[in-house]
Amino acid sequence: MKAQVTGLHHITAIASDPHQNLDFYTRVLGLRFVKKSVNQDDPGTYHLYYGDYAASPGTILTFFPWAGLRRGRPGTGQAYATAFSVPAGSLPFWQKRFTRLAVKQQPIESRFNDQVLPFADPDGLLLELVATSETDSRPPAPAQDVPAGFALRGFHSSTLALTAATATAAVLTETMGYRLAGQSGHRVRYTAAQGGPGTYVDLLTDPALPRGLNGAGTIHHVAFRVTDAAQENSAREILRQSGLQVSPVIDRAYFKSIYYREPAGVLFEIATDGPGFAIDEPLEQLGTILGLPPHLEPHRAEIEAALPKLN
Repeated sequence: MKAQVTGLHHITAIASDPHQNLDFYTRVLGLRFVKKSVNQDDPGTYHLYYGDYAASPGTILTFFPWAGLRRGRPGTGQAYATAFSVPAGSLPFWQKRFTRLAVKQQPIESRFNDQVLPFADPDGLLLELVATSETDSRPPAPAQDVPAGFALRGFHSSTLALTAATATAAVLTETMGYRLAGQSGHRVRYTAAQGGPGTYVDLLTDPALPRGLNGAGTIHHVAFRVTDAAQENSAREILRQSGLQVSPVIDRAYFKSIYYREPAGVLFEIATDGPGFAIDEPLEQLGTILGLPPHLEPHRAEIEAALPKLN
C-alpha cells in the first residue's frame, strides 16, 4: 500500500530581510502575497506565503525571514532548487525583465524537452522558470506588469541534491506513490498522480555539487499534497510502517501536516489541501491581516508589537 500523494503542496525556504523578500516575490516575480503569519515554533518571526490568486496548493512558496541571518549554501543533503511553470515561449520576456531588475540569472538550458531559466533571489535561493512543453491549465498569478501569457502558473518541480539517490527514490516510489518519469545525466525525475507540472520531484546526484549549508537562501522543507485528513492519516501509517520517524498530525490552521526526514536528511511534509487560506480573511483580501492559529490568538498584541511592519 502506498500513500495517495497528489503532488507538491508548498515549499518553505529561509530568508533574511522580510521587506526584501516581499518585494522580490510580489514585484519581481508577480506572485500574490496570500498570507502573513508567524513561525508557529518562533512567533517572533514572520511566516510569509506567496502563490496564485486563490492561494492554491501547488503554488505556495513560503518563507521564514530571520533578519540578519547568515547566508547558507545550496548543495547536497538539501532540497536544492524550486522550479515554477511558465508557458512555452515565456523565457525571453523573463530574461529581459531579470536583466532590467538586476536579478542574477544563468543561461537557458534544456531539460526533459523543456527550456529552463535558472536564477536566484536576493538571498541566493536557487529558482528556475520552466517553459514547459506540457499542458498547464492552472490560472496565471495576477501580476500588474507581467502579462498573463508569461506569468507563473505554480510549481513545476522540486530538485533534491543528493550524494546517492537510491534510498530517497525508494521512499518516493515505495511509500509515497511516486513513479519514475525520466532520467537525464545526473538527474532522475519522479511524478505522482496524473503527472505534469506541479507533481515532479527531481533527484540530482551531480558530484560537482558542494555539501549544502543551512542558512538564508536555502530550503527548509518540501511539502506534498493529500486531499484530506483521512488520506493524511493513511499516509502517516504507511510511512511509519516503512520505518520512517513521522511526527504526529499537527494542525497548522490552514492545513494539517505531518513531518519526516527522508534517508538523505531532507525534511518532508505531507499537508492537506484544506481548509485553505481563506478561513480567517476573505479571498479578495488575502495577505492583509496577521493570520494567527487559535492557540496564538490570545497573544496577538504582543506578537504584532514585536514584528516589523510590512504593509
